[in-house]
Amino acid sequence: AHSSFHLGIFLLRKRKNPEHYIRMFLQVVSPLTKNQGFGSTFVSPSIARRATPEQLEHDSLIMGRREHNRTGLQFDQTETLIDHSQEHNQQKSKLPPLVNVIKISVEKNAAPFHFPGHKRGVAAPASLVDTIGIAPFLHDATELPELDRFGYPTGPLLDAQNQAAELFGATQTWFLVCGTTCGILAAIMSACSPGDTLILARNSHVSATSAMVLCGAIPKYIVPEHNLEWDIAGGVTPSQVKMAIQESEKEGKRAAAVFVTSPTYNGVCSNLSEISQICHSHGIPLIVDEAHGAHFKFHPNMPKTALSQGADLVIQSTHKVLCSFSQSSMLHLSGNRIDRDRVHKCLQSLQTTSPNWLLLASLDATRDELSKNPNTLFNEVMELIQEEKQVISHIPGISLLDLSSFFNNFPSIDPLRMTIGTQGLGLSGFQAYDILSTSHGIEPELIGTKSFTLAFSIGTTKEHSKRLVNGLKYLSTNYFLREIQMKRKIIDDNGTEGVPFGEVYMSCTPREAFFARKKIVNFEKSIGEICGEFICPFPPGIPVLIPGEVITKRAMDYLIQVRDQGAFLKGAADPLLTSVVVCEF
Repeated sequence: AHSSFHLGIFLLRKRKNPEHYIRMFLQVVSPLTKNQGFGSTFVSPSIARRATPEQLEHDSLIMGRREHNRTGLQFDQTETLIDHSQEHNQQKSKLPPLVNVIKISVEKNAAPFHFPGHKRGVAAPASLVDTIGIAPFLHDATELPELDRFGYPTGPLLDAQNQAAELFGATQTWFLVCGTTCGILAAIMSACSPGDTLILARNSHVSATSAMVLCGAIPKYIVPEHNLEWDIAGGVTPSQVKMAIQESEKEGKRAAAVFVTSPTYNGVCSNLSEISQICHSHGIPLIVDEAHGAHFKFHPNMPKTALSQGADLVIQSTHKVLCSFSQSSMLHLSGNRIDRDRVHKCLQSLQTTSPNWLLLASLDATRDELSKNPNTLFNEVMELIQEEKQVISHIPGISLLDLSSFFNNFPSIDPLRMTIGTQGLGLSGFQAYDILSTSHGIEPELIGTKSFTLAFSIGTTKEHSKRLVNGLKYLSTNYFLREIQMKRKIIDDNGTEGVPFGEVYMSCTPREAFFARKKIVNFEKSIGEICGEFICPFPPGIPVLIPGEVITKRAMDYLIQVRDQGAFLKGAADPLLTSVVVCEF
């Protein structure tokens, strides 16, 4: 009856061709109703045991005493309808905890006098239902008793997080529904208080600076090596971290934490084993933004994970190379150098109080898939990308980024990240992208001034790879200029000459600048002013200018260059850079 009601409402909006929509609707609903006792309210024994006497009394008054012999459902002595079907219990036990409970929640067929307002899809927007179907709305609910409580889990969510911690090698794991950005904010706020020093690479994600605005930490920047031929930064070296710690101590300051991004967007990994040893020898915790490396644990030829190398807090974007929904991530804690209660409180302040349980279930389902095939899941795509790299390396005018592109001896690079240089084609990365997108329907993950980056995963198919190779051959045939002689510019040992953020002059802290009075000045008159906004080409979301920094000609020249090539300048009040927001002290 419940399914028919949904169907009736749906068909009122679809007066044309109702037979088509009936078939489509039944394809969605039939799996939900098969042997599930649809039209009856039931919960699992584990949920029933957690119900309070008041809840049980309420359920009894509402539902009365009924039996459903056809489906094997009946009330027990607690007046709560329990599923005693052995076949159904076996089926449920095979599902991951959160997948199981959102399924149970739909099967209850309760009258939804709760949020969200679409009421299990009854009032779902027709245009979106036409596009994605009704199933996402059926499974979209608020924090119902059977689903657990997001901020203070005691049931299936806690179980799912514990299983994730065991799989990834963490002491404790939190599921995130506000992306890795939220995890970075919470991690830095957990380790740093107002006035504390945070050591971090200058090319860290913008969320790291946002965290300093929130907690009042003072940055001490490390400028990473920067390959000018590629316009790509490398990782952070142990010697740089050691020097930054020693300089802080000489200044009478003790770093509250070290924050490292590994791997970088282009896949370059830092030597976290040595960095963690240096940090811990000074009593400093190591926080690692491992957004692009959540998959490292699941193939022997992958780089080492941050947790296995001694990191204390690690944030991973489970959705990037693994298979959860976009916006879902995980935060892993290892050991006791960082107070887990403080991490928890920071997350409560930053995360939504109305989580999307589909995002949470996708994290749990991804963990479940990885648990079943932890050592073989990536075999096929690893073989595929190696084959493609061999072919692509012989295409004239095309180059591939690898560890030899950097002076420093970085330990590894993500084998599933492919960065293709376009210098030999006489094209910028933006121009090459426009051509590939139009001619072959290829969408890279990251577009740079001299390259573009492709992200491979277990979802990458041979057809995708074939299209990529054909597209690169098309570029080579039409744009490769044999008379171009690439001249590699000699740069110093630090690789910082010409780096857009190679000159960092802090006039005040990011927090002070963020809350300072502002004014808008003409672009030509902004050099030497104190920047009052984030200005960063996006992606990758690494700010060239940060609130509190003195605006330099080098930074502005670089921003003009990437703007003219087609980059979007995120954070700038005027993305065209005719004017700039500066601090007014």
